[in-house]
Amino acid sequence: MSSSTDAVTRDWDGLTIPAPGTYVLDAAHKRVGFVVRHMMVSKVRGEFNEATATITVAEDPLQSSVVATIQGASIDTNQADRDAHMRSPEFLEVEKYPTLEFRSTGVKSRRGNEFVLNGELTIKDVTRPVELEVEFEGVGRSPFGQDLFGFSASTEIDREEFGLTWNVALETGGVLVGKKIKIDIEGEAIRQA
Repeated sequence: MSSSTDAVTRDWDGLTIPAPGTYVLDAAHKRVGFVVRHMMVSKVRGEFNEATATITVAEDPLQSSVVATIQGASIDTNQADRDAHMRSPEFLEVEKYPTLEFRSTGVKSRRGNEFVLNGELTIKDVTRPVELEVEFEGVGRSPFGQDLFGFSASTEIDREEFGLTWNVALETGGVLVGKKIKIDIEGEAIRQA
């Protein structure tokens, strides 16, 4: 790590990581996706097209924090009728609860470039703890002079714990929509200060 005040990376526990500072999620290089079982035989994939996040990288990386906001109305499963149903009061109720919110509560180093990000996820005014498995993908500088880092994260939630209980029983047994939702996030964060 350079000793100058404009250092953009540093070494920590065998990794080259970003210098302390505030970073924001790059809207052009992010994906907030999800997967849920459908009719007990297949999976439906989708994503939220509009999401913002501010990541504060601390001097001690394990004291870093994340605050993220997802616009519920930006849900996209490649099927307009399903998306409209997901925005309705039977699911996200976006007119009353326009955003899904995440706030981190702690970071733990696992091994190498793998971390656990603990936090609280709020959907429809219901807040529950979640644990994201995070992979730090590296740091770099864009051709436009922006200092950035990449990451991926995943977790699984039980949608019914957040009040998303709508379902239909199937004649063959089981239900139309699975309870478990796998969330996968990919992104780049750009240094602001």
